Amino acid sequence: MLRRFISTAEVKNTYRYLDTQKIYEIIKTVLLFAVSISLFIAGYIATETRNNLLTVVAVLGCLPASKSLVNAIMFLRFHSASENVHQAVAPLDERTDTLYDLVFTTQKVNYCVAHACLIGPELVLYTEDKKLDKKGLETHLCDMLKKAGVQKVNIGIFTELKRYTDRVNTLLNTEHGEYRDTALLIESLKEISL
Repeated sequence: MLRRFISTAEVKNTYRYLDTQKIYEIIKTVLLFAVSISLFIAGYIATETRNNLLTVVAVLGCLPASKSLVNAIMFLRFHSASENVHQAVAPLDERTDTLYDLVFTTQKVNYCVAHACLIGPELVLYTEDKKLDKKGLETHLCDMLKKAGVQKVNIGIFTELKRYTDRVNTLLNTEHGEYRDTALLIESLKEISL
């Protein structure tokens, strides 16, 4: 559990990642602020004035606590893929490379993707947000993946679960050549998502 507070790399983009990460971020934020407040109180009790070294340490301790609060607020805005989505896509997890709970942030828009499959050079995404700007997300992903060094990838974005699973199953039953950027693409998607 302590390792989860420090690094989320092992669980990032697994099912229910966003929902569980909210809890960890809130707990971490509360603990960091509690340490700062307790340092301030200890310094005040010991010296009977707030003008002491522990006050400085407590104020500096508010910096990581504030950063953690920003992270908690970001995670509170999003939710994990629903149970219906998970039941529909769980059989795909064993057959191909998949990622859950991807949130791609830009300066103007945030894109929440419930599930993603990589089959050869095909990246297929499913979102529960029916109003999602598909073209905007595709452009953002193409730009970011190009910067990461991913060569050629075809992106398909779906808002209907049945069409998404049908497309993935069709791709799984089609012969694909070896795609050399698979590991780089998966790592890049994890890095550019929340």
